[in-house]
Amino acid sequence: MGEGIVVAGDAPAGTSEETGVGTVAAKKTVGEVPDAAKVPGARADGAAAPGELAVRPGEEPWSRAEVDEARAVLESEVARLRAEIRSAEEAVSGLMRDSGDGAGDDQADTGTKNIAREHELALAANAREMLDQTERALVRLDAGTYGLCESCGRPIGKARMQAFPRATLCVECKQRQERR
Repeated sequence: MGEGIVVAGDAPAGTSEETGVGTVAAKKTVGEVPDAAKVPGARADGAAAPGELAVRPGEEPWSRAEVDEARAVLESEVARLRAEIRSAEEAVSGLMRDSGDGAGDDQADTGTKNIAREHELALAANAREMLDQTERALVRLDAGTYGLCESCGRPIGKARMQAFPRATLCVECKQRQERR
């Protein structure tokens, strides 16, 4: 795909003046990751061929080994994150069981238990977000849109994708997002 081409579904939403919306609340839902066959522009065999993934000018095209390595890293990360989520959920369940009615606990004990529970919940939420990003990266890899910025549609850069396989924004768009 050429630079500046926006893939269907990857175009950013219009400005608030264009849409008439002042504040948008994102709704996270837990569900299945769509099959590559359901993603517009996805390959029927479910794999991006070498040279089809976006690269910046001056970068070498993706080789089969690099594509396979990216897939292996992402799949390994999915397995690790699922195990981390299970562990955090078990820890929260244990903390909830141990909390009982709180009879006999002083305020410090209750506070410590609440902090531990909130910490485990935060870890689980963070792992779920990373799992979602990683699964989206796998879908994009299958669809051939891996490496395209979701904001501007330009290539993210092979080096950035290899360093941070879940990246969805090019460096420029990520910097712009962080300044907001």
